[in-house]
Amino acid sequence: MSFQGSLLIASPLLVEPTFHRTVVLLLEHDEDGAMGLILNRPSQYQVVDHLPQWAMAVPDPGLVFVGGPVEPEVAIGLTSSGIGGSTSVPGLAMLDLDGVPAQGLDSVRIYSGYSGWSSGQLETEIADGAWYVVPAAPDDVFSRPEGMWSRILRRQEGRLAILASFPPDPSLN
Repeated sequence: MSFQGSLLIASPLLVEPTFHRTVVLLLEHDEDGAMGLILNRPSQYQVVDHLPQWAMAVPDPGLVFVGGPVEPEVAIGLTSSGIGGSTSVPGLAMLDLDGVPAQGLDSVRIYSGYSGWSSGQLETEIADGAWYVVPAAPDDVFSRPEGMWSRILRRQEGRLAILASFPPDPSLN
């Protein structure tokens, strides 16, 4: 079963700093492994400092997002404009960041690096309870990163919705 196009929501038990309370959009998932982007980790780096030709296409505050720990020197761009390469998510396209932004681009995000799993690794992590797989909504990629983890859990049914109020550090309760 492929989870391509779905969101991975980090379980509250996943406390490793790279993925703690992350929301990952799976762009690829097949027998060879999986690749996705962390949606809710803005960095302190400005797009203008790394891809100046794209600075005007990215909304304020113009930050690069951390897509994951793999190959952080690789930049990946997403847009909702329908201009660019197709993805597994309807209404979402990948951008060629080597070129100049096309006119009329809407909702652009630039990511540094990506999250990757080898064959069977993601399935094992899901079975171990590290991740919840939920449907992606068209506006998830471009929604504000603050509180995204809780917002997406809250819209789920049953037990997952209850986890939205799970404290960041349960030992402080």
